[in-house]
Amino acid sequence: MTGTSDRPLRVGLVGYGLAGSVFHAPLIAATGGLALDTVVTSSEERRAQARAEFPSVRFAASPEELWQRADELDLVVIASPNKTHVPLATAALESGLPVVVDKPVAGTAAEARALAALAAERGLLLSVFQNRRWDNDFLTLRNLIDTGELGEVQRFESRFERWRPQLKGGWRESGAPEEIGGLLYDLGSHVVDQALTLFGPVSLVYAESDVRRPGAEADDDTFFALTHASGVRSHLYASATTAQLGPRFRVLGSTAGFVKYGLDPQESALRDGRRPGAGDKPWGVEPESQWGRLGAGESPLTGGGTPVPTIPGDYPAYYTAVAAALRDGGAPPVTVEQAAATLDVLEAARRSAREGTAVRLEATA
Repeated sequence: MTGTSDRPLRVGLVGYGLAGSVFHAPLIAATGGLALDTVVTSSEERRAQARAEFPSVRFAASPEELWQRADELDLVVIASPNKTHVPLATAALESGLPVVVDKPVAGTAAEARALAALAAERGLLLSVFQNRRWDNDFLTLRNLIDTGELGEVQRFESRFERWRPQLKGGWRESGAPEEIGGLLYDLGSHVVDQALTLFGPVSLVYAESDVRRPGAEADDDTFFALTHASGVRSHLYASATTAQLGPRFRVLGSTAGFVKYGLDPQESALRDGRRPGAGDKPWGVEPESQWGRLGAGESPLTGGGTPVPTIPGDYPAYYTAVAAALRDGGAPPVTVEQAAATLDVLEAARRSAREGTAVRLEATA
């Protein structure tokens, strides 16, 4: 799907639940060169919701309807439940359509690599939506590492913690293996992807994964300890049962450390109906009171260290890069091979938690 046509690339979106309505549809619509053409949902309520924001959008009741008019589309985005990701991505690729799949792309690394092989065979773009590479705190930390402000990083602590003592129900909290629910694969996909992006392949994985809430079926409190081939150790937390939230990042280097509290504001802005490029408020910007602090031998909780201005978050950059890759034939912003490396770690973590032992990996890319 290359070329220099000025016509917007037409996007079909499969699923209009949380992922489709809050993240994908608004970001697609806000991206120059992309047009949200069709939403696949059989729910009249969700159709009304989509039509209210995107009056010109078309609808399909099933993915099969989309494949039948594949020649009318330039990209399919799969934002449906996790268990459908592999079969829907396979069907889209076999219909000749480039694909973006929400994370996790699959339940296993082997399935992800099979999808990558199919996309390569068909000469089609296949990418995984890992939006939190464009979180404000992650962009800020990456800049600090790249500019040497921390010296040699020794330990990376990353927390994606929430206090949600009551169950919400639905497939995300199901204990059925085929649903690919639980936080290990949900928030774990984010924290592991960020660790691999920053510090490279992992050689050893240890994990603790628990079901804490009464009546819960899937893991809701998980800890990962990763040893990277580079020597960096990553301690990662994904929890829905944290009554007192820790720092989002605590990163310790040979010359300084960086501590950052609070979550990137983009998700809450999207949930509240704000849209990138709309209104007079800058996108992805947080107040100075939430900046992280850089220093050595001092506590940020008592004002120690130097405030570090937070780089604005930029979720729109993902789809901007996808559009560029479709037009120019370049690599997508997140590859399935990278997603498979994350799944290698998640599978090892699940085994580690089950067996109570560390699991050694071949170097993951």
